[in-house]
Amino acid sequence: MNAPWLDVIGIGEDGWEGLSPSARVRLEAAEIIIGGPRHHKLVEHLPAERVEWPSPFRELAEELDGWRGRKVAVLVTGDPLWYSAGALFLRRFGPDAVLFHPQLSAFQLAAVRMKWSLADVETLTVHGRPAEQAIPFFGHGQRLLLLTQDAGTPAKIASLLRECGLGASRLTVLGAMGGPDECRIEGTAADWSAQPPDFHLLAVECLGEQGATVPPRTGLADDLFIHDGKMTKREIRALTLSALAPRRGQMLWDIGVGCGSVAIEWMRAARDTRAVGIDTSRDRLAMAAANSVQLGAPRLDFKVGRVPEALADLPEPDAIFIGGGLSQEVAHAALDALPPHGRLVANAVTLESEAVLAALYARHGGSLIRIAVSRASPVGRMHGWKPAMPVTQWSLTK
Repeated sequence: MNAPWLDVIGIGEDGWEGLSPSARVRLEAAEIIIGGPRHHKLVEHLPAERVEWPSPFRELAEELDGWRGRKVAVLVTGDPLWYSAGALFLRRFGPDAVLFHPQLSAFQLAAVRMKWSLADVETLTVHGRPAEQAIPFFGHGQRLLLLTQDAGTPAKIASLLRECGLGASRLTVLGAMGGPDECRIEGTAADWSAQPPDFHLLAVECLGEQGATVPPRTGLADDLFIHDGKMTKREIRALTLSALAPRRGQMLWDIGVGCGSVAIEWMRAARDTRAVGIDTSRDRLAMAAANSVQLGAPRLDFKVGRVPEALADLPEPDAIFIGGGLSQEVAHAALDALPPHGRLVANAVTLESEAVLAALYARHGGSLIRIAVSRASPVGRMHGWKPAMPVTQWSLTK
C-alpha cells in the first residue's frame, strides 16, 4: 500500500493554534497548500506554494491529479467528511491516497452554542444547493442546523418557513464560531430582516402558527400539487411508495411522471434520494418541475421522450415506477434496466393496462393487488361513499 500523498485538514477560526500536532506536521511538510482566502490567512506563515479553490469546487480534483507524488494539503472548514470535500477526494483518488485531519465541525460548535443535543437535530446543508431542499425537514417542534450559502440564506429560509405556516420559527445566525469575530443574531421567520455575515451557520427551531398544518414528509394532500387531474392520488401513492421502499441515496426512475407526485414523495421520504422523471409531455414536465421546487425536491431531474429510447444514459436505478404509458415494451425495458434487488412498481387503471399487468404477473411473478378507495361525500342532506376508479398494482423485486 502506498503512503497517502493528499492531506485534507480541517481548520477552525482559531487557526494554527487549534490544529492537532499531526496536522501541523503535515502542513509544515506540504509543498502545495490549497484553500480559500480565509483558510490561507489562518496559516499565512507557512512557505508552501499557495493555490486557491477553483470554482466550481469539483474542478479541484482535476488539478490535484497533476500533483500526484508531491506533498499536497487541502484546507477545509471543520470536518472534511461532513458535507465537505472529503467524499469528493475519496471517490476520485481512493482511500489509500488520502489522509484526513478533522477539526470540530460547525454542527458540533452550533449544538454547543444552542445547547441542543446533536443527536436530536437535523443537520443539513444548502451550501451550493437549492434552499428548498430543506422544506421536507420543516415541522412544528423540529430543530435544524443548516450550513448556508451566504448572507442571503437566512432570509430565504425565513421566507420558506412563512410559506409553510411556520412564521413563528426562531432563527439564530452563528457567525465565525470559535474565532475572535464570533457573532450571534436572533430573530423569527415572520420578521427576519437582519444582515448576517457571509460565513455562518443557521440554527432553526420550527414553530407553527396557530391553525397551521405543516405537510408531512410523505402522504401529501393532492391539492398541494399542480396537476391536470391525472395523478397518483394520495391513498394509492402511499401504497406505491411502500412498494418502492425508498432508501437513503437511492435512484428512482419515474416513467410517465405526470405532475411528479410519486417522485417528489420518494425524494422527501429518505435523505439524499435522487429521481429522474420521464414523460412525453413537456407541459407535464413543467408542472412536475414547479411542484418539485414548491414541495422541497428541487433536485428532481427530468427527461422528455419515449421509453425505451428515453432510458439511455440515465443513472442506474434502484427502483422504477411506471405510472403512465404502460405497455409490454415499456415494462420489459424497465425490467432489463433494473439491477439485482431493484424494485419495479407499475399502476394501471384501464382494462387494457390491467391486462398488461396480469400478463407480467403470470410471466415474472411478484405481487399483483387491486386497490379500491371510496371517499365520503354529500348525498342530499346525508353522506355516502363515492368510489374512485380502482387501481391495479404490480410490484416485483428483481
